[in-house]
Amino acid sequence: MSHEAILKTLHAQRRRCIVYTRVMGYHRPVESFNIGKKGEHQERKQFTEPSGR
Repeated sequence: MSHEAILKTLHAQRRRCIVYTRVMGYHRPVESFNIGKKGEHQERKQFTEPSGR
């Protein structure tokens, strides 16, 4: 079964999730940001810090 077929089959069961980000020491939902801050959030790059061992 293709990815698109699976999404169509399960569409009714899907739910919207709330994405939080850390801003100035506390967590805030991204959906509460203004349009400029949402754009900044989309441009961020995620990284994984090496363990250092």
